[in-house]
Amino acid sequence: MAKFEKTLQGNFSQLLNRIENGIVEGSISASLEESSDFVCGNARCSVRVFERYSYTGKNRVSLTVTLFSCGAQIHVSAIASGGSQALFFKVNTLGEEAFLDKLKEILA
Repeated sequence: MAKFEKTLQGNFSQLLNRIENGIVEGSISASLEESSDFVCGNARCSVRVFERYSYTGKNRVSLTVTLFSCGAQIHVSAIASGGSQALFFKVNTLGEEAFLDKLKEILA
């Protein structure tokens, strides 16, 4: 499992669209599997779960991205999971890191 967190300023909807499009268009096998959105007063939270095939690990990996804003700041939390072929411990986490690297590229 790999994790990345960052705090940004900007337009919540535009950032969410940039992430969705960038992840799905960034890999031939990437897809948006599920989404959830919440609004409470001036707070907003969006969760997106993406999945793609990892050629390195020969399996599928998932990436869960959560955006949360309350005021001007947008907090991004992303967790990648999967990508290991071992039964009791992780052998290959390259697929997870590559998925997170794509998100980091989109947010740069």
